Order: sequence, then structure tokens, then C-alpha cells
Amino acid sequence: MTTLLYFASIREKVGHGQEEMELPDHLATARDLVGWLRSRDEGYEQAFADLGRVKVAIDQTFAGFDDSIRSATEIAFFPPVTGG
Repeated sequence: MTTLLYFASIREKVGHGQEEMELPDHLATARDLVGWLRSRDEGYEQAFADLGRVKVAIDQTFAGFDDSIRSATEIAFFPPVTGG
């Protein structure tokens, strides 16, 4: 079981902040996961339309979209954070 977390504007677009699911076996990377999520619903399509505006963390470590999610227990998506 994998926990998917969505923060800020991504959460608003997908309509919830968290979900737990068994990911399909064919998903190897965070990019694969995003593609699969986008096919599920228009909210996901909007949330992940521009990956340049999305960051990912795999098991609480910043990651790239080409990083493996095979053994992940938690994957988080959030917009870039700016300070001020």
C-alpha cells in the first residue's frame, strides 16, 4: 500500500489531500505515476498539467520524476516553495 499526499494547489485540484492505494505494477517512476494519475480524472489532469510547477518527494526525500517508486510507501506532490 502506498500513501499519496497532495499539498496546496495540487490538493485543491484533485479534491483531497491524501489517498492510499495499491499502485499498478507497471508504474516504475514518479513520471509513470503522474501519467497514470492524469488519466484518472480531470482534476488530476489539471494538477499535473505542468510538471515544471510540481515537486515530488518519495518517502520524505526530494526526488526527480524519473526516480523509482517501486518500494515507496509515501509519495508527496507539492508546488515549488518560495521564501520571502
